[in-house]
Amino acid sequence: MKPTLLAVLIATLSFPALAQTYQNYPDLPPIAEVRKALENTPMVRAAHTSIGVASAERDYLRDGSYETNVRVDSAQRRVNTSPSGQFFEWSVGLERSLRLPGKSSIDGKLGDQGMAQAHVVYGDALHESGRMLLKSWFVWLRAFNQQKQWQTEVGLLRDQLGVVKKRIKAGDAARLEQLQAQAALSQAEAQLAQSHMRVTIAANELTQRYPSIQLPAAPELPEPVPVNQGLDYWMQLVLSDNHELSLARGETEHSRLLLARSEADRVPDPAIGIRYGSERGGEERLIGVNLVIPLPGAGRTASQAKALANSEVAAEREAGVLTKIRTETTSSWLTARSAYQAWQSAQQAAAAMRSNADLIARAYSLGESGLSDVLTARRLMQETQLAEISARLEAAEARYRLLLDTHTLWPIDADADNVTPTPH
Repeated sequence: MKPTLLAVLIATLSFPALAQTYQNYPDLPPIAEVRKALENTPMVRAAHTSIGVASAERDYLRDGSYETNVRVDSAQRRVNTSPSGQFFEWSVGLERSLRLPGKSSIDGKLGDQGMAQAHVVYGDALHESGRMLLKSWFVWLRAFNQQKQWQTEVGLLRDQLGVVKKRIKAGDAARLEQLQAQAALSQAEAQLAQSHMRVTIAANELTQRYPSIQLPAAPELPEPVPVNQGLDYWMQLVLSDNHELSLARGETEHSRLLLARSEADRVPDPAIGIRYGSERGGEERLIGVNLVIPLPGAGRTASQAKALANSEVAAEREAGVLTKIRTETTSSWLTARSAYQAWQSAQQAAAAMRSNADLIARAYSLGESGLSDVLTARRLMQETQLAEISARLEAAEARYRLLLDTHTLWPIDADADNVTPTPH
């Protein structure tokens, strides 16, 4: 097989694993804006810089700290029996410690493992930034739709005030009803002003933290989707690719390598050198080889015991992280399912209260009910409408959070540079 054909086949087979297809959801920011926003957060930039630090550390571990030393000696020799009496003597030498082969191999593995950890840290920073972005987006979306609902309520109450004024003009209602209608309208306008303030604050926080996110003038209200898959399905997805768990496992592997390095250090590294010198004023020339072998002490045994303890601690932390992830995934799954059911109930209640309020308002216009009944029905309808909006957004956010934690919502992996967004 020709080399070029082999390269094409390898690229074709490996492409699906590298190019993950993500879906653009109409009620979320576009993926291009999301990726740009996440990459420019301080947390992600710092994590990306740490990859360079890990690369330098890997080079350092591969090369080692074993340097060549130059030794120069100068002396005056006094000999009482010699006619001259004094001789100038000197020597120069080179010495270098030698890293044993087993230690060199472990240091190389430590460097590679540190580089892999740096990439996981980068992916984890993207993940955590994605979580914060998703939360901030829904805070703004919730405030925006609540403001929109209060605008609708203010419009209805203004229309209701107009109906009351017409009835008063026709002599079918008392002026007290106008005061009641005006008071209800003023309360709704106050709520509208507060909701506008919350929208402004949420929009400011979102755009300041993520400047690349363009807030739409009329965002689409999410349509919740049920989470039909069982817990085992989501648990498997989360555990198969989880940054936090990968970090914990990496720390365990790192501690094991350090333990192996500590065990190898129980055999000291020798130092070898060569020496050249002149004695008795040049009458004698010396050339020799030096070999230095340190004698191990109790400190090396203590260092090994410390590394062993750290390895056990890392293993326990990994077990704790695994339990934490399982617990959080279960909670997220239960939240997504219950939130969807709560939204369905809230939607039914909102529809019923809206019909009830419309009927009572129509009855009032015909003189068949009192204004108090109308205002009470409007108030209850507004409460159920706001509750339906909150339940709707909670259900959508809970499902998106599950998708985010399984890395199927946004490209939040260190190697997710080659992504293809698809339309909804």
